[in-house]
Amino acid sequence: MNNMLVLPILIPLSTAVILIFFKDKIRLQRGISVVSGLLTILVSVLLVTRVHADGIQTLQMGGWAPPYGIIFVGDMFAILLVMMASLVSFAILLYSFSSIGEKREKYYYYTFFHFLLVGVYGSFLTGDIFNLFVFFEVMLISSYALISLGGTKLQLRETAKYLLINIVSSTLFVAAVAYLYAAVGTLNMAHLSQRVTEAGQGGVINVIAVLFLIVFSLKAGLFLFFWLPGSYSAPPPAIRALFGALLTKVGLYAIIRTFTLLFVNDTDLTHNLIAWMAAATMILGSLGAVAYKDIPRIFNYNVIISVGFVAFGLAAGTQDALDGAVFYLLHDMLAKALLFILGGLIITAAGTEQLSGMGGMIKKYPLLGWMFFILALALVGIPPLSGFADKLLIIRGALDAGMLVLALVGLGSSFMVLYSLIKVFRLAFWGNEPGNKRPAVSLKGATAVAAGLLVLVIAMGIGADPLYAFVSQAGDVLASPAEYIQAVMVKE
Repeated sequence: MNNMLVLPILIPLSTAVILIFFKDKIRLQRGISVVSGLLTILVSVLLVTRVHADGIQTLQMGGWAPPYGIIFVGDMFAILLVMMASLVSFAILLYSFSSIGEKREKYYYYTFFHFLLVGVYGSFLTGDIFNLFVFFEVMLISSYALISLGGTKLQLRETAKYLLINIVSSTLFVAAVAYLYAAVGTLNMAHLSQRVTEAGQGGVINVIAVLFLIVFSLKAGLFLFFWLPGSYSAPPPAIRALFGALLTKVGLYAIIRTFTLLFVNDTDLTHNLIAWMAAATMILGSLGAVAYKDIPRIFNYNVIISVGFVAFGLAAGTQDALDGAVFYLLHDMLAKALLFILGGLIITAAGTEQLSGMGGMIKKYPLLGWMFFILALALVGIPPLSGFADKLLIIRGALDAGMLVLALVGLGSSFMVLYSLIKVFRLAFWGNEPGNKRPAVSLKGATAVAAGLLVLVIAMGIGADPLYAFVSQAGDVLASPAEYIQAVMVKE
């Protein structure tokens, strides 16, 4: 039993509660938030090294032996996501200091920020399907506050849509959990895996599996993404970065965990359905990315493409594909955070979100322009940047599984990502400047944050071999869940 597992949840939870009492003391809120972020990064790194050395870590709350009671499970997949989420959220926190505005800071922005992280980390670490729902709700309630913070007409309109969609998905989630408990009599994920296998995955179990797929797809933006482009365009850039980097990844984590641990006995149904949804998501996301001419929607459709690509890796289901899906998730959390931060800087410098109102920015902001160009190459998967190794693994795994058409769709979506981002680079940084005078702004602090993330993107690509030792350990558990089940079900 490892008590450290609860710290990534306890640290932001305590921070959020403390910050409530310092509503008007902005500098103090920032300082406490920085300390909290650094502590979470330190704990997550220590957990990664512990899991790498000693295997899966568990924590049985209250001393209740499994399958009873609340349990937290830290396998390499979950801990790597916690570590990357802590790094990304810390960078977004620093970016918020110069971009979110004092008005929002005084209305509990940092409190909601940390409550959202409680939901994210808890979703990754829980070993109980009902507590997954609980942490999802903590995350979503915080996101409702963040998306509406500021009260603009666009925010309120999109908040209503976002709220309605998530209420529906959460209702379906509770129903799916209730049906699953009624069918097999447990909520512990490892025990669920055993019970579903014993019951045989057919009939009502398959119906429940599809219901879970619908729920998590709504939350991740897998095929059912109609709400995402508008909702993620409404809040300020820092909140967009937080949502684009983390929220869809929690939904994807839930899909991957559920369909590699619980519902693994009828892949002809579940994984073929995921494959078709992944293909449709990549195709439709690509069309949206190339059709729009405003930065928020172009970037939001790029988020949708990446969701489809991760689901593509899961659908292929081979060892390479699962390793690639884990690697891609880590890369995409980092790259999407950087993408939205750079997008926010471009919008601030240009004074508009529309590409038609930009041009000639390379003269005043050359560093910003070339950072964006390098990131675009990383998102496409140009070696030796971080997007190459993971995409190669997924494509190779898909070809081994005989999914040639899906592999071609995946490659095609990468070209659409390139086209959409180069369009932004060309129209924003080159060509003639528009006639209207641009506001004078200083981007030094935020540019330094972006530069730090870009260094990590490059380092992930150059250091892909040593990182793969950790990624493959995560992929092994996804491909062969017996190790997860044994680690959880052993009586300590």
